[in-house]
Amino acid sequence: MDSPYRIRPAVLADAPALVAIERRSFGDPWSEASFREALNSAWTFVLAAQAPRGVAGYVVGREAGGTGEVLNLAVAPEFRRRGVGDALLEAGLSAFRRSRVEEVFLEVRESNTSARALYARHGFRPVGQRSAYYRNPKEDALVLRLELSQPA
Repeated sequence: MDSPYRIRPAVLADAPALVAIERRSFGDPWSEASFREALNSAWTFVLAAQAPRGVAGYVVGREAGGTGEVLNLAVAPEFRRRGVGDALLEAGLSAFRRSRVEEVFLEVRESNTSARALYARHGFRPVGQRSAYYRNPKEDALVLRLELSQPA
């Protein structure tokens, strides 16, 4: 069966949809200006999961000196538990591999068990903690790392 969405590079016109998903997903959301900055940056990629009726989710990543970082990943509530997050993360990891990134880091709320499970399925492992990293509500972040093996 075909997927009800496709992963594609996000464009500036997607910024309002990305912000709408962000605001529904996080207590301390990125601003539209932050998304526009990411969309315009040469060091950052933004991928969107396009559904028939709009954007279902997105992933934002950046790379510098062989290290990648997943800056943000969110799926609209009505599309959760349908593989969208898995597809976005895999597409982001593929983008990092094409850039010859050797390792990828990210932060995740300690209480976000579904996101932690997603990252664990893709091989991310805890390597640290940031106290009071999140502000609304205040919470620690786990720092996760994935060592990327390059395709043969």
